[in-house]
Amino acid sequence: MEPRDLSDHSPYVPGRGVEEVARERGLDPDDLIKLSSNENPHGPSPAAVEAIREHADRVNQYPKSSHTDLTAKIAEKWGVDDEQVWVSPGADGSIDYLSRAALEPGDEVLVPSPGFAYYAMSSRYHHGEVTEYELSPADGFAQDAETVLSAYGGERIVYLTSPHNPSGSTIALDEAEAIADATAEETLVVVDEAYGEFADVDSAIPLADERDDVAVLRTFSKAYGLAGLRIGYSVVPEAWGEAYARVNTPFAANELACRAALAALDDEEHVERSVESARWARKYIADELDAPTVDSAGNFVLAAVGDGERVAEAAQERGVIIRDCTSFGLPEHVRVSTGTREETREAVALLNDVLADLELGVRA
Repeated sequence: MEPRDLSDHSPYVPGRGVEEVARERGLDPDDLIKLSSNENPHGPSPAAVEAIREHADRVNQYPKSSHTDLTAKIAEKWGVDDEQVWVSPGADGSIDYLSRAALEPGDEVLVPSPGFAYYAMSSRYHHGEVTEYELSPADGFAQDAETVLSAYGGERIVYLTSPHNPSGSTIALDEAEAIADATAEETLVVVDEAYGEFADVDSAIPLADERDDVAVLRTFSKAYGLAGLRIGYSVVPEAWGEAYARVNTPFAANELACRAALAALDDEEHVERSVESARWARKYIADELDAPTVDSAGNFVLAAVGDGERVAEAAQERGVIIRDCTSFGLPEHVRVSTGTREETREAVALLNDVLADLELGVRA
């Protein structure tokens, strides 16, 4: 007895963790700067931490009321009906829910390349097929309707990412709307806004509220600093609302995650601080790193260093963990997450030493 044929499924490759690198390198974890996973360097909101402590003795109960309360609060935030909010274990969970709700075996989805691997992974898990549209380093991974529609062939789901991972490019709201206008009635356009808080572009959530063919993904992992709790959501068209109960994993969004998210939504100061910090850090990286970078609206910067694997390995030896982008199909690039000001300055200095030692400093 064996599992079904999974040869077409590539495993997700996460950024490397502090403990993992410390064990491998024989280093003290406290001496490492982790800038590989686009996490919030300021941690979670203190209000979220307090909510976790306050409700920790209630984890014997299923998260019914907290889930309902969080759904209502998100709906209020965006001015949509409760039924349009699908709370999930991370935005990844919402990707699965939309795949379950939309895909019949053999249906196709259109995804960006490079891009977040889980779009394709979820589609294949649900017996869908995957096609790609190419985003190019030559133009800063620019996203527009023409690029997407030139590859469109009637797919059931089309994924857009704004800001895009790993480049940080965005797609304008009118371009997303143009894609929805030009695609078939049975095509769902999914706009992934996991990094949306960091970007100075309009959210596509109003489109999801106005139309029946647009959905939007959001998460508490990034600006809210709750990555370890795996809590996110999607905003779907009103006509899709009733499908949630049929595709949702029972009680998948856990009690402490829901309570923390509820508290985090009220802590606007923490989010503002996190966003301001990320914007400062990505500018610092772009200005000071001795390698060409891509304009980013996320909490990370993509840099062309010539040999991503070699640079990432050498950086780890010096105490800085960054993301080798070979798994994205960009072997010449690394992605550097934004840290605190102190972490960012130290990391850039160390990375510049690495580039100089490897004779890979190639600032344009």
